[in-house]
Amino acid sequence: MDDLPNQNGTEQLEVWCAGEEWCPVTTTASLIGKKWHPVIVHRLLEHGPSGFNELQENVDGISSKVLSDSLEDLEDNQLVEREIISEKPFRVHYSLTEYGESLQPVIYAMRDWGMQYLTEPEDESAA
Repeated sequence: MDDLPNQNGTEQLEVWCAGEEWCPVTTTASLIGKKWHPVIVHRLLEHGPSGFNELQENVDGISSKVLSDSLEDLEDNQLVEREIISEKPFRVHYSLTEYGESLQPVIYAMRDWGMQYLTEPEDESAA
């Protein structure tokens, strides 16, 4: 993925989208629109750099394969970076890039909206 400079001289991510009016929404959705992506970004925002096992514990319900694929996708989209801490034993830390950290208001808005409008499912056994 190539970076393109914006009007401020900083780099922007190059992402395909169509439709000029909603292109920014499409771009954001293409980067974090997969089921686990916003959760992973949220956990890295909340807990900072994390190892694979720590992330898996913090993202309840995600399989190792899906976490691995999601981290690879987030890394390909320059939202997460992978750093090898040691090779024996092999340890890796994942952290947010500047792009990933810039998603904080989006991720927190999603969290806040969910806290305001979502409720727990009713307990069917109580009926």
